[in-house]
This record gives sequence, C-alpha cells and structure tokens, in this order.
Amino acid sequence: MSGLSGISVVLPSLNPDEKLLAVIDGLLQYGFTDIILVNDGSSADNLHYFETAAAHPEVHLLHHEINRGKGAALKTAFSWFLENRPDAVGVVTVDGDDQHHPEDTRACALHMQETGRLTLGVRDFSQDNVPLRSRTGNRITSGVFKIFVGMAITDTQTGLRAIPKADLAILNTVWGDRFEYETNMLLAMKENGIAFDEVKIRTVYIEENKSSHFHPVRDSWRIYKLILSHFFKYTASSLLCAAVDTGLYVLLAWALGGLLNDPWLTAVPVAVARIISSLTNFFINQKLVFKSTLSTSRSMLRYLMLAVCIFLGQFALTYGVYKLFCIGEAQIFLRGLIYVIVMTALFIVSYMAQRRWVFSNKRNAN
Repeated sequence: MSGLSGISVVLPSLNPDEKLLAVIDGLLQYGFTDIILVNDGSSADNLHYFETAAAHPEVHLLHHEINRGKGAALKTAFSWFLENRPDAVGVVTVDGDDQHHPEDTRACALHMQETGRLTLGVRDFSQDNVPLRSRTGNRITSGVFKIFVGMAITDTQTGLRAIPKADLAILNTVWGDRFEYETNMLLAMKENGIAFDEVKIRTVYIEENKSSHFHPVRDSWRIYKLILSHFFKYTASSLLCAAVDTGLYVLLAWALGGLLNDPWLTAVPVAVARIISSLTNFFINQKLVFKSTLSTSRSMLRYLMLAVCIFLGQFALTYGVYKLFCIGEAQIFLRGLIYVIVMTALFIVSYMAQRRWVFSNKRNAN
C-alpha cells in the first residue's frame, strides 16, 4: 500500500476507549505511515490508550493539558504538521470513534493527492441506520448552507477531510476552538475560493453515536450562528442604509425648503439620498459583510444590475398581484401584506445574489 507517505493523518481525541486503538491499527493496515494524535485534555483514566498508541513509531503524540475543544486540537496538529513536515502533500482528518473506515480515509487522501483539491468524505443520510437527530440535523444544515452560503455540501458535519498543504495554511488561521471550527472551515473555503470535491464513504453509527462529545443545543447554536453571521450583517447593513436614506432625504428636504415648489427640484432629495445610501450599502457589503476580493468596478456594475432587477421585480410582483386578484386601493391591509411578503422575498433573493454573484470570491467551480 504505497502512495500515502506524503499524507499525515490528524486524529484529535478526548477521553478515548479501545476504539481509538482500533482506528490506529486500521490506518496502519491501510498504508498510512504518519499519524498525528492529539490528546485534548483527557482524564487520567484514559491516558493509557494514548500511551499504547504512541508505542507505534508511526504515531506522533501531542498534548493539551486541559480540554480546549476539537477545533483547537485540529489546529494544534495542523501547526505541528506545517512546521515539521515541509515536504508533505497534506493531511487527512479522522475521528477517533471508529466511524471512519480506513479504506474510506485512504480513498479521500488519494483523491486529494491526485487532484490537489480539498476532499470531503460524505455519508448517505438516507440509510436506515442513521439516527433521526443526525439525519434531520444534516438536512437542515445542508439546506441552510445552500441558501445562505451558496455551498452545496452533502455532509456538513463530516470529520473526514483531506486537505492539501497549500489550503491548510489558510484554514489553520480560521477562528473557533470547538465544533464550530469545522463549520467555520467550510465558510472559509467559500470566502477564499478553495475548491473541493466530495467522495462517498460508509455511513457508520456506533451505539447511536453515543460516544460523540457534540452538545446538541450549545454546539448547534455556535454552528448556526456562524452560518447565518453574514445574513445578520447583511440585514444590519440594510437597516443602517435605510436610516441613512431617510435621514438624508429629511435633511435635504429641510435645507432646500421653498425650492421644492419647483417640480424639477422635488426629486433632488430622493435621488441624492438614494444614491448616497446605495453607495454606502455597496461598500459596507463589499468590505465588511462579504469581504469581497473582486474588483470594485466589476462588483459595482453587478450591484447596479441587481438593483435594477430587484426594482423591476418589486413593481411586477406587487402590482401584478394587485391586478391579478383585483385588489383595489381601498384594501389597504391586504395590499400592505402583499407588499411586505414581496419585499421580504426580494430581500432574501438580493442577499443570495450578492453573496453568490455580486461579491463572489469563487476561483473555481466545484
């Protein structure tokens, strides 16, 4: 089993049992020759498993004196790899609970080595052996990723990831010390235009995944907070610019005073306020929300094109519905409700378009 000498296995572990030794034996059997094992502050009762594992010459053991989280353990291993494996190809991360078959680990590692692309080992959540909470959680998270991030990922929770050395230097700087780090890694891949592939792997759940240290409420909140952070920033940016638009209009209308009796000047406050607020929104979204590296001129052209489409869409949808269902001007509540629904839908569409197109940093299609 050759071809894996340039790939290091990164294996974080907290309070392991005999399954950790089974994982290491399987990796060695399938040809891996360099395993970076991280003890993430395990209790004294579990240390003998690390001692047994470290007896293998292929295993390099790192320690955290206290539990710092899976993300911190991964980054500790990544840093050690970057400093001590200058000629290596990359790493492949696995979990220590024996839920990743070593043949799948090998397949992901070789795919990464052959293509030079980050590779995710993805499970099939439609199988009967998948716990309901895992199946439901992954479907929801995958949907949220697709809508709000613009990434089609089959398995957002996978711990089996083969990462080229060139990408590892970027991902090692990503914020997060616990389970949210793995989600942040996916977001960083999007922001930095890191291409990735998916390789199907076995779907293994041992004892309904009871050995997992994932806290359903606390860790889920950390993950979803990260995924939706851009949308929250986008919403705040829109509210701020709406306030700028309104404030400038009021200020200009007051400053021009009696001049507004001239019909040619009545549109000045509206136009000036809208132009300034739109430019403010553009630069906030470009620099702070989406952190785009696309050229300003190109992004601005796309932004203007989107703004025109949104305006036309708003007009067509609202007045189209009014006409289609014969909703007259006297039906104020119904007209207002339709307007709110249309604007909310267009608000989300605008967000998705700005993230995926206007300010996209994508280098390669996945």
